Amino acid sequence: MCELDDASGTAPEVRAPRDWVAILARYRDPSTLRSSFELAVTVGPFLFLWVLAWLSLDVSYWLSAIISLINAAFLVRLFAIQHDCGHGSFFKNRAVSDWLGRAIGVVTLTPYDVWRRSHALHHSSSGNLGQRGIGDIHTLTVAEYRALRPLSRFWYRLYRSPFVMFGLGPFYTFFLENRLPFGYMASFRYWVYAMATNLAIVVALALILKFGGWMPILLIFFPTTILAATLGVWLFYVQHQFETTHWDVEEDWQLHDAALHGSSHYVLPSVLRWSSANIGIHHVHHLNSRIPFYRLPEVLKDHKDLAERNRMTIRQSLASVRLHLWDEESRRLLSFAQAKPLLG
Repeated sequence: MCELDDASGTAPEVRAPRDWVAILARYRDPSTLRSSFELAVTVGPFLFLWVLAWLSLDVSYWLSAIISLINAAFLVRLFAIQHDCGHGSFFKNRAVSDWLGRAIGVVTLTPYDVWRRSHALHHSSSGNLGQRGIGDIHTLTVAEYRALRPLSRFWYRLYRSPFVMFGLGPFYTFFLENRLPFGYMASFRYWVYAMATNLAIVVALALILKFGGWMPILLIFFPTTILAATLGVWLFYVQHQFETTHWDVEEDWQLHDAALHGSSHYVLPSVLRWSSANIGIHHVHHLNSRIPFYRLPEVLKDHKDLAERNRMTIRQSLASVRLHLWDEESRRLLSFAQAKPLLG
């Protein structure tokens, strides 16, 4: 049954995915004043909590660790700002956005220029079965899994397990994988970007060690970074890993279809929506990645059709953890149990 538009009392128009490109173009211009404000209310509390956690070391290690875990929310938001910088949607001046992204990349342990390239490839190939492997969660089809040997099946199951995906995975991605320009090893410029970020991280940690010893690193840096990394991996996972997501073979794949139908609308409480910089409105972001994060709610307010698409609550998102195989026949992401009858 079609819902009625609140303003007109008529059914909202259902548009083809490609039609949204022109409609959403009017939301893409960032405001320098608003972006500066969003940066200030993120960096300011992040630095304040870092200092507070450091001072709390003289009072209680537990208190310092708790403050550090709270600060993970601001680190996630910093990564989201870095993300917008990569899309050129945070400041109108691209050079300013890039240098801000590089500076934030030291704090998020993410070499900005390397990440920006891999993330651009993610946007240009999301949902394309022929171009998996860069900037996405490795996902097999039922047919591909059926063709695997038992040992390969075991490794795929292990990779998709919550322990690896949300336990070891965030640590590996941010502390190890990001240290080298994987996928761009032959490019000198990406080596320079990655090594410059690594050097800045080493210098920052050396200064912390010199003036505070190991405790600030063990009880502030690690808890904040690891929790933020885990939350970031979780957000990225639920953005595309849900039952009715969208995958196509390369010859049938269409960019805007994949953007609209293959990205979720993660409905979060206001405090989580703020700390994640509206990244849960991911289907709109994929339709037009140049929209600043603070304008995404405006899009939903103006276009009820988008507001109701691919909605996923926190409770519903928990069920996505058990979905691992794409069934090309039913066009659904299935659990191993659901796929068992199809595996023979």
